[in-house]
Amino acid sequence: MPTFPPAAPTLSGDLLTIHRLLQSPTLLQRRLRTITDLRFVSDQILTQRFRSSGGSVLYEVSEPITSDRPVESVAPGGEYPMAATPEGAAALAAVLNWGQATLITDAEIKRTVPMGNAVDRKLRKLINSVISRIDSITMSAVGSAVTNTLAAGAAWDADAATIMRDLERGKAEIIDLNQGYAPDTVLMSSTKYAELASDEKIAALRRREATDNPVYTGTIDVIDDLKVVTTSSSNLPSDDVWILDSVQLGGMADETDVDPGYTVSDLAVQVQTQRVPKRDSFEMWARRITVPVIQEPAAALKITGT
Repeated sequence: MPTFPPAAPTLSGDLLTIHRLLQSPTLLQRRLRTITDLRFVSDQILTQRFRSSGGSVLYEVSEPITSDRPVESVAPGGEYPMAATPEGAAALAAVLNWGQATLITDAEIKRTVPMGNAVDRKLRKLINSVISRIDSITMSAVGSAVTNTLAAGAAWDADAATIMRDLERGKAEIIDLNQGYAPDTVLMSSTKYAELASDEKIAALRRREATDNPVYTGTIDVIDDLKVVTTSSSNLPSDDVWILDSVQLGGMADETDVDPGYTVSDLAVQVQTQRVPKRDSFEMWARRITVPVIQEPAAALKITGT
């Protein structure tokens, strides 16, 4: 049976005290890598990575992929007609520092059973709070930029639902813009995913007795060559189904230079701790210096009426 409160942490051989953990950015980074919450989706739908300069990032929106005039027949010895290759509209986005701090006392560290769980919980809350805020900003930007829509054949919870056809039509709408877009992701709420996973028409198209059947696994990772990303409806701009090209749509512009004392987690969240000796505690804070960049709004659309 564990004693309570436990003895004060010590450093002996391979046994590392929690205070040493908090003072070591390398060890803190290893701990953070175990608490990524995949319900956050911003880095899954905006996969490009941009470098900021001077606190901002300059990018182009909806860059054309052809020249400004049609190609002509050129006679032997003739001069090739000149054409301009137009650029997209220039846009500038300011990179902001989003962060939050908290305190953890020595007593809380020592008296947690098992010892150190308080550190995990507080780090998880800080990281999740920062990522949640970034997700909210990102999805708001996506919702404002993406204007193309497609009406579903029927609500997905209706007997007349045509989920597979809706996805195919959504892909076709994006591809037929002839801008080189290749839809690879479908984003939806958990409720819409439940309709997708349990749809009898889709079930009839799946391989029989396969081990990847959602009846056994509870998940559908890919459908119609689209990676399935789910989140709660509150994380989405609207409870519609979003089809997108995650490469072309845009990316996150992070200030990647790590200042002294910080360590970086998987989702580009930077964390640092500092001893507060007169208060017998540590201060921990997390931040992400970033801004979402929507480069090609037409690389996505939302299916409404689902």
